[in-house]
Amino acid sequence: MPALPPHLHQFCRTLLQIGLLILIWLAAIELSSTWLHGLPPTVTGIALALVLLGLGLLRREWLADGAGWLLREMLLFFIPVVIAVLQYRDALDGKLLTILLVIVGSTACVMVATALAVDLAWRLEARWRREGLSTVPEDKP
Repeated sequence: MPALPPHLHQFCRTLLQIGLLILIWLAAIELSSTWLHGLPPTVTGIALALVLLGLGLLRREWLADGAGWLLREMLLFFIPVVIAVLQYRDALDGKLLTILLVIVGSTACVMVATALAVDLAWRLEARWRREGLSTVPEDKP
């Protein structure tokens, strides 16, 4: 059987990875609706993916291309929201500044929280590497 051309192989791998991400999402929805009623499926999905990654049952390489494509095409998923906002522009006239401040403030909060989490992860990983506890291979330039 002949090998797939590289671009077709990449396309199929990306589709499979998106499918795996969708399976994690569906599992998170099921977990949230069945056992974790107070937790949104988005949080459950992130926790599930982190647990699977931490246990070694899921590898970063199995998700990287699919997640990268979804992130690159994220604007496409927001187009319906922009159209909806434009349809209800009259209802938003008096609240536009407030909405803008909430968007900017919440974005800043998310960015700060992400920066703190990444900084903490780097510090923990550095300490684990110094103490010889890390199972993560050293990056090679």
